[in-house]
Amino acid sequence: MNIHKEGRKILLALTSFLLIANLAVYHYVGDPIASQSTIVISAILFLLVLQFFRNPQVISVQNENHILAPADGKVVVIEEVVEEEYFKSKKTQVSIFMSPINVHVNRNPVSGIVSYLRYHPGKYLVAWHPKSSTQNERTTVVVKMKNDLEVMFRQIAGAVARRIKFYVNEGDTVEQGHEFGFIKFGSRVDVLLPGNFEIKVKIGDSTTGGKTILAEIID
Repeated sequence: MNIHKEGRKILLALTSFLLIANLAVYHYVGDPIASQSTIVISAILFLLVLQFFRNPQVISVQNENHILAPADGKVVVIEEVVEEEYFKSKKTQVSIFMSPINVHVNRNPVSGIVSYLRYHPGKYLVAWHPKSSTQNERTTVVVKMKNDLEVMFRQIAGAVARRIKFYVNEGDTVEQGHEFGFIKFGSRVDVLLPGNFEIKVKIGDSTTGGKTILAEIID
């Protein structure tokens, strides 16, 4: 299992803490049942955190007419919104909610050049709250494709996830399906679709980052 770089220090610190806790229970409590219980609880906790930071290899099939899911999770929103930050016009938004058991690597839905990037501090409403897209801590990324269409996607922090990481800058060339960021401990990603398109998912569908086709651009 590949472990994401964002989790290595956390797992090391957790291992040290659990080791000290188990030694303390063994030496100072001296109860075999308590020691065994502590070992079991420690193993479960470690495995839960370990699976959260897993980073499986994903091979994306790149297609300039496809907009891929940027994250593993479940489609929770498909609706028309008025995007006020950059486009200042109506767009169709597809939102993917990532639970703590999902892989939390975020991947570029399209290839192109990063034409806009902003980090916004904000609130920590639950990720499925309608206002989380505009009021929560978030990053906004816009990628301009070869056909001059622009796709916006947002990493949005939730009530638990308060660690948004992004690895791109304005002017960078990005490739569809490649990693652009990571959100620790669950949240959501919004994608705002460009031009004419056909939605390929429905609310409740599960997605795989870099693989699931959210929409197909129609010429």
